[in-house]
Amino acid sequence: MKRRAWIVGLLVLGGVGWYLFRPELLFVNKRVNEGFVTASASTGPGDAAVPASLLSGQFHSVAHETKGTAAVLELGGGRRVLRLTDFSTSNGPDVRVYLIAASDASDNETVTASGYLELGKLKGNQGDQNYEIPAGTDLTKYHAVTIWCARFSVNFATAPLTPVS
Repeated sequence: MKRRAWIVGLLVLGGVGWYLFRPELLFVNKRVNEGFVTASASTGPGDAAVPASLLSGQFHSVAHETKGTAAVLELGGGRRVLRLTDFSTSNGPDVRVYLIAASDASDNETVTASGYLELGKLKGNQGDQNYEIPAGTDLTKYHAVTIWCARFSVNFATAPLTPVS
């Protein structure tokens, strides 16, 4: 009877561990290839206006190797989007994209202490992708983009944003 209880206990523990850590995600890449966002105003029939790049920065790795560029684009009509290009990071459970109020973050505490605005779940761990920035967001408050694992409170990587001239 005790042996059966141990086996059941180990199976339950194994199931909970799998659910929390999702180890298979370490070996699965999800590629996203969203097109370049165009501005709402156009220069003529069939022409799409090129969005203005307001802020830009390169990712540096924190807990997971990450590379790529983050850029905040003005689309016109008050619409802004965060675009990740040539992006690559590790996969993981419950990974999110945050704008953070710190100028940079090389640890987890800086992200949680500075304040952040979540833009959504990471669409894929590789490729080009776009995230809408809510209307009325004060971009002077946010100075970096962080890829954040919400399940384990871990900063995968950060891209400090600087104005584009």
